[in-house]
Amino acid sequence: MTAIRQDAWSVEDDLILAEVTLRHIREGGTQLAAFEEVGQKIGRTSAACGFRWNSCVRKRYDEAISIAKAQRQKRSYIRKQNPVGVSQVAAFASLDTVEGGYRTDGASEDTLSIDAVIRFLRQWKGSVQETNRQIKMLEKDLREKEEELNQLRSINDRLSKEVNDVQTDYRVVNDDYKALIQIMDRARRLALITEDEEELKSRFKMDANGNLERIE
Repeated sequence: MTAIRQDAWSVEDDLILAEVTLRHIREGGTQLAAFEEVGQKIGRTSAACGFRWNSCVRKRYDEAISIAKAQRQKRSYIRKQNPVGVSQVAAFASLDTVEGGYRTDGASEDTLSIDAVIRFLRQWKGSVQETNRQIKMLEKDLREKEEELNQLRSINDRLSKEVNDVQTDYRVVNDDYKALIQIMDRARRLALITEDEEELKSRFKMDANGNLERIE
């Protein structure tokens, strides 16, 4: 048994797994045999191949699996209808179409199936590459947005600190202003009291010579 590799599955590994498994489905073989064949090709255990197929790769090939199953049924039907050994390839070539809309046009079943699968896998590979490109673009946009968000957070923290400083200065100035008003009000009251007392204590008038004299 080949030891399990620790590296991640590559696109090529997934393509090999899909191609071999679909071929076994199409030809009436078992998936276990397919996983063992794939494991020998890519250096993994059959269990690892089966887990990869069922958990990840299988859902990408729903249409191809349906085509392979339909071809398996037609192969089985042809065998039942030709028990004396008539060429299965010739019998299959007489069919007009197969599942998925592909015409045989005289081609053999195996040739048609492989070509269809290859086209499908190539299209899927192109879609995967496009998806990866879009993911990279989204990751780049995400990094830029994160950087912008960090800058905005930094600006917000700075402005919040400035607002707190201004509020503190305002409270200090307001307290000083109130204290000044209280001092001025107290001084005004003291001045009024002093004027009243002086006015009560003495009064003066000017005599004919221009001198001030006190009036009791």
